[in-house]
Amino acid sequence: MFKYSVFAWCMMLCVAACAQTKPAIRIGQRTFRFQDAGRSRPVVTEVWYPTYDTLTADDTQRSPFVGDYTVRNGKLPAEKLPLLMLSHGTGGGRLTLEWLAQALVKGGFIVAAVDHWGNTYDNKIPVEFVKTWERPLDISFALSALLEDGDFTKVIDPQRIGAIGFSLGGYTVMALGGGRINYPQLIQYYKTTGRKEVETPELPGLARFLNDTTLLTAMKHTPGLKDNRITAIFAIAPALGEGFTQKSQLSSITCPVYIVGMHNDQLAPVLGNARHYHKLIPHSFYYEFSGAAGHYVALAEASKELQTAAPDIFADPATVNRHQIHGKMSCLAVTFFKRFLNKP
Repeated sequence: MFKYSVFAWCMMLCVAACAQTKPAIRIGQRTFRFQDAGRSRPVVTEVWYPTYDTLTADDTQRSPFVGDYTVRNGKLPAEKLPLLMLSHGTGGGRLTLEWLAQALVKGGFIVAAVDHWGNTYDNKIPVEFVKTWERPLDISFALSALLEDGDFTKVIDPQRIGAIGFSLGGYTVMALGGGRINYPQLIQYYKTTGRKEVETPELPGLARFLNDTTLLTAMKHTPGLKDNRITAIFAIAPALGEGFTQKSQLSSITCPVYIVGMHNDQLAPVLGNARHYHKLIPHSFYYEFSGAAGHYVALAEASKELQTAAPDIFADPATVNRHQIHGKMSCLAVTFFKRFLNKP
């Protein structure tokens, strides 16, 4: 009995010593306020990364979203890691998918999410909601800025860059991969059977821009959006699928692609979006959440107060467990990117 007690006591000391010499990995967080002078456009970017720094009292302020506390401006990791660029949905924001960013950081990635200016919950500019080509340009600009940053250039592996997006962000990553949308086809769809998809809850009334001559002219002269630095893409409930009618429009996407759909998605129905993209990209992987899971299930879990204030976005049917869905989705994303962004 005595020998066992001494042994157990020694083991506890060893465990305690290990805990002291190998501190737990936490999630660091920094905010960059980049400015794209060429487009006169701010590109606010949030970055999450692994850190060994400890939390302070300032790091434990409450948020309306469920998630881990992060270390503000924590010390950067010592080794170079793959970077994932994250694009939010229309009318969302860089923090609305923080739950996913945190899961990816725990999987060994650095994650950077941008605010698509004029298309966020706190900065709604109607015309920016329909200038979809600005979003991939935001991602590419932020990526370049991070690769040139004195601190992050030391910890980002430029050969291992991926992109992940939700809803309109899902289209964004498709464009970054090389997808070329047919705007006339998309507008015709919106004018007929797809009108409910353009009239988003985030900003009703967007249908009036379907006949805006200035916007239609701009659509004919959009720049190239493919970013060859991005070598794997993950699209969650991607939108604008009806703007792609031919496989040739997506044939430039040669990198690995994973598409996730929601069976009960009313805003970006899987038939014309997630499943449609999967059909047009033969080498893509696909997973669809069944049952009553809808479009907004991909957004963060929220406090009871926020669920009450915005039930259409943050409250789910009784049969839907948003937490479990997030667990599955993050597992799919981490596994996918680990497979295709590993060192050669």
